[in-house]
Amino acid sequence: MDTLRPPEGMHVAVMTGGGDCPGLNAVIRGAVKVGVRKHGFSMLGIEDAFSGLINPNYRSPHGNINLTGAVVREILPRGGTILGTSNHSDPFRYVVERDGVEVETDISDRVMENFHALGLDGLISIGGDGSMRIAKRFMDLGMPVVGVPKTIDNDLAATDVTFGFDTAVQTATDALDRIRDTAESHDRVMLVEVMGRDAGFIALHAGLAGGAHAILLPEIPYDVAPLVRRIEDRRLRGQPYSVIVVAEGAKPRGGAESVIAEKLGEMPRLAGAAQRVTLALEDHIALDMRVTVLGHIQRGGTPSSFDRVLATRFGHHAAELVAMGDFGKMVALRAGEIIAVPIEEAANRPRRVELDDEILLTARAMGVVFGDEES
Repeated sequence: MDTLRPPEGMHVAVMTGGGDCPGLNAVIRGAVKVGVRKHGFSMLGIEDAFSGLINPNYRSPHGNINLTGAVVREILPRGGTILGTSNHSDPFRYVVERDGVEVETDISDRVMENFHALGLDGLISIGGDGSMRIAKRFMDLGMPVVGVPKTIDNDLAATDVTFGFDTAVQTATDALDRIRDTAESHDRVMLVEVMGRDAGFIALHAGLAGGAHAILLPEIPYDVAPLVRRIEDRRLRGQPYSVIVVAEGAKPRGGAESVIAEKLGEMPRLAGAAQRVTLALEDHIALDMRVTVLGHIQRGGTPSSFDRVLATRFGHHAAELVAMGDFGKMVALRAGEIIAVPIEEAANRPRRVELDDEILLTARAMGVVFGDEES
């Protein structure tokens, strides 16, 4: 990306929204070091997604975080985000109490007022499809925004890959290596539930890397019969143990995903996908079964070298877009290069595991069962 000289004294905010994942701090560091050192920006870290713009002093009298080279100096290997994050601070669906009842309301006007009161000239918003949809709505209201794609599930079609995914797959693979040992020692069927609400990329990649015997994805509704056949076939061949990877959004054919209560202003949370598979299997097999839910273990920890490099590149190019005044764009990785795409492209184009996905076809060829008719 070519750069132009930015306006003198440009004041730029950075925020992280949605769920955390490894690499967020690397993006912040990349954006700050390039913005401050190369372009002379002053930079402000907005705390807990839009919470710091809804109320700039909500956490402390000192308000949000002034981002300098010293602040970001040691954060590259750290998981999480030094700015904090939130998945329930959408200003267009903000929860307030009225007459003792919680209701959702639109307070985007307050956010715009605070944005201008802070003297901000631009915002770098790091988040997934939900964050990009919010960013697009604020762009329409006149807020200058540059997006950075963040999703641990790797489910944004606008970019070839997102940071955090590589680390999550490695974390899940390490867990599968350990679980396989205990499954073999005790002749058990071990079910490992991993993240993946609508897209099964973590389950697919970790399952193949970890030698799983069955992988259940949100994209392929499953039947129990193919799983039973795979487990029984292994038992008859003298291998009375099996490892099954279950994405949290996996669901039986004709059934709904496992959802627990949805709160106002939040996405519904999923629970119990692997446990439901266990209950379906126990009437058909006599082997002992155990469930391990990796959950937020996949979100924490130091990012892999791949995720550190990709996140740093995203942060660098986000700062360059701000310097050029090229707002309304999101950085993306395409064919190894960082490019800029319209923010609405990220918000409106989810990615899912396709039935002809090369990784999925490789897994099938290796004998992995997906619970469908081809298994």
